[in-house]
Amino acid sequence: MDRIDSQIVALLQKNARITNTELADKVGLAPSSAWERVKRLSQAKTFTGFHADVDPAALGIRLQAMVAVRIGRHDRERVDRFRREVLGIREVVALYHLAGRDDYLVHVVVRDAEHLRKVVLGSFTTRPEVAHVETHLVFEHVRKPALPDYTGADE
Repeated sequence: MDRIDSQIVALLQKNARITNTELADKVGLAPSSAWERVKRLSQAKTFTGFHADVDPAALGIRLQAMVAVRIGRHDRERVDRFRREVLGIREVVALYHLAGRDDYLVHVVVRDAEHLRKVVLGSFTTRPEVAHVETHLVFEHVRKPALPDYTGADE
């Protein structure tokens, strides 16, 4: 990835709806060259998808939580089953596998406190591989619009 590829990635992270003409102008390329670079970056799986940021309240989501989970026994089968089944829960929007005291941090979105209670009790505490669950309410969720680029970093 060169400097121009890095610029393209940064611009598309900030606004995936930018036109190819605007993108080409901002990075100093002909539109056909910019399009070829975007295609190549997509084929290389640099881009894993494009999405729209949505206000959770507009979808009836009034509460978010992080559910910290400890697995009782660690073996590949249990870990894989937990991961697969948790990712199938409608309310789960992100799953983080961790090092440290907790094995997983699960980001869930729900309508209200009763909905959260049902999800935690029905989808986590009843799982045979789960030894401990701790729920943390999210007061604010802010996602940065772009990942930093370390491809050319000296650090």
